Amino acid sequence: MKRRAALGALGTIIAGSALPFARASDLPTPANAIFADTFGGSYRIVVGGLPGGQADRWGRAIALGLEKILSPRTPLRIETVGGQDGVTGANRLQTLMVSDGHTAALLPGESSIAFLTGDPRVHFRPGEWIPILAGLSSGVIVLRGGAGRLAQAAPVRLAAAAPESPDLAAILAFERLGVPISPIFGLRGTTAVARAFGLGEVDAVMLTGEDIPADLASLQAEGGVAICSLGTVDQAGRTVRDPRFANVPTVAELAGIRHAKALSPPLERAFQGVAAASRLDFIMVLPHLTPAASVALWRQAALGAIQGSALQSAATASAISLTVNGAAVALAPIAASPEALLALRQFLFTRFGWRPS
Repeated sequence: MKRRAALGALGTIIAGSALPFARASDLPTPANAIFADTFGGSYRIVVGGLPGGQADRWGRAIALGLEKILSPRTPLRIETVGGQDGVTGANRLQTLMVSDGHTAALLPGESSIAFLTGDPRVHFRPGEWIPILAGLSSGVIVLRGGAGRLAQAAPVRLAAAAPESPDLAAILAFERLGVPISPIFGLRGTTAVARAFGLGEVDAVMLTGEDIPADLASLQAEGGVAICSLGTVDQAGRTVRDPRFANVPTVAELAGIRHAKALSPPLERAFQGVAAASRLDFIMVLPHLTPAASVALWRQAALGAIQGSALQSAATASAISLTVNGAAVALAPIAASPEALLALRQFLFTRFGWRPS
């Protein structure tokens, strides 16, 4: 579930409001900075999403932060491509761009869900992306009645947009917990999910995206309890508790308490990939074979951008974390093996008769 409030903060940055930190020129310049004029050419960010949408606004706000190093004399170009899930934008990065170091893509996590579930529109491989900057959110499963409800025989009615959505992480989480579910598909967006939960039409909700604390508070008022989270991945690649929800166990921890049977290794790897994609609010990447000097320059510019008050304020308002050094770790589980991808697709077909279309 995602809220609109944070988009207002991004819009303020883009519009260049009276806030003193709204422009790229006000962002700090890292020590020993190498300026993009060394390499020449114009720079652009291809945004996978709708014009004026969430990814588009993040792309424009981030571009302001990058300009000081990447393009101090010429504004970065923003090209918004395709639909909300970012698949078209990711395809553009994979097939149409020369890896000259001048083009990056900013993509929502949904594009990686499409890859993992075998969406036939996908012509890209996240394992070939070079990560520059990630916006990481949380993933929290809320259940009416709390963990005690898991002991009941009746299947848990889970609100879900579709099998090929971030809610897939919740579907797999309940499988890991050994709890039968009955997904209620077609519930898209904050309003529809909150209404269904409030009316008692669903028992469980997966909170992902921006402003989760506010969404959680509204569900708690209706009897919801956060029973587990997708956690976060540390620098060693281990799933640990999400610091925003330090008192909430990870799925693996709760499964251990319940003595639940482990998933098969391929399906477990698929689950970790889906969880990683669901935690990605967005990721900015460069195409395969981008020159190393260009990669270093983009990362240097991104580090400078996220140190600025503008993006920090927007991230805080959105309840997400911006990271350059952690972007590769965040992306790594999504590059799942063929065995993991096959296991995931077999699971979806066996459980729900679902095939990608």
